[in-house]
Amino acid sequence: MRPFELQTAGNPSDAIRKSQDASRAQSGARYLAGGTNLLDLMKLEVLTPRMLVSLKQLRSDLGAIESDEDGLRLGAMVRMAEAADHPIIRRDYPVIADALRLAASAQLRNMASLGGNVLQRTRCQYYRDTSWRACNKREPGSGCQAITGVNRRLAVLGVSEHCIANYPGDFAIALVMLGAELDILDSAAAPRTIAFEDLHRSPGDTPHLEINLQPADLITSIRIPAGPWTRRSRYVKVRDRASYDFALASAAVALDLAADGRVRSARIGLGGLVARPWRAVEAETVLNGRVLDESAAQQAAEAAFAGAVVHSDTGFKPELGRRTLVRALLETAQLEVSA
Repeated sequence: MRPFELQTAGNPSDAIRKSQDASRAQSGARYLAGGTNLLDLMKLEVLTPRMLVSLKQLRSDLGAIESDEDGLRLGAMVRMAEAADHPIIRRDYPVIADALRLAASAQLRNMASLGGNVLQRTRCQYYRDTSWRACNKREPGSGCQAITGVNRRLAVLGVSEHCIANYPGDFAIALVMLGAELDILDSAAAPRTIAFEDLHRSPGDTPHLEINLQPADLITSIRIPAGPWTRRSRYVKVRDRASYDFALASAAVALDLAADGRVRSARIGLGGLVARPWRAVEAETVLNGRVLDESAAQQAAEAAFAGAVVHSDTGFKPELGRRTLVRALLETAQLEVSA
């Protein structure tokens, strides 16, 4: 790890000011929340900021969980474990509790912030190992070693000829599926709101540009709208081992079902094999107005993976993804939901 300066922000505006000052001094500042991803990448010298702006004192400003008839609001500094264990989230938004509970380890969930979690970087070994020069995320224009290398854990949806790195998170898959929004303070400390689905970028020909935020922009909260589907929701994660592992495939599902079992509204998010948090709109359309049986679930899964692109070791992933989605749909349809 290279030397860096650490500064502590007293409030959100102070954090933005310190980040801007560092940028003007070409210090390459980054915000430090839980640090569970950033410090790891700094130790590997994948990221080498000369200044970190600690947000630990912002817990009083950005650490609340609030719920009302309009939906759920999660402060960006809420810890993953806090949200996963919150009784209202477990009852009214179980897919969020599932996604957080199945992520990382208990120790990491106790440290990691929700705002930092959605910004975590890929686990692609060619990105994380600087001895490999061909990584368009680290060195734009250098190529993508993963396309012809070891790529079993990488993406098949949303990829490009320049990058097949996967987005590794779980929480973000539930958020994109539920139509979440982000509250942000920009470089002038002015508030704005964006759709969560607009946060992450597809790799295209600029894989190094992963998100639609400026360096000093600060996520302050995450808002999930209320809906008739939130209680009937589930997150299914398939991985090589049962704990502390990243998804090979995952599916976040929320359903609004009529009394006869027909789908009034279906929401589907996919993870583990995607370049960015992925909402499977085509699969949702297949289900609307139908009874959700195995045949309908399989047709939806076919639609979800119609655009999959495979490379050598990822050839198994579309089928794994389809089976994961079918399982998630059928299990979610069978949930008992109280009024």
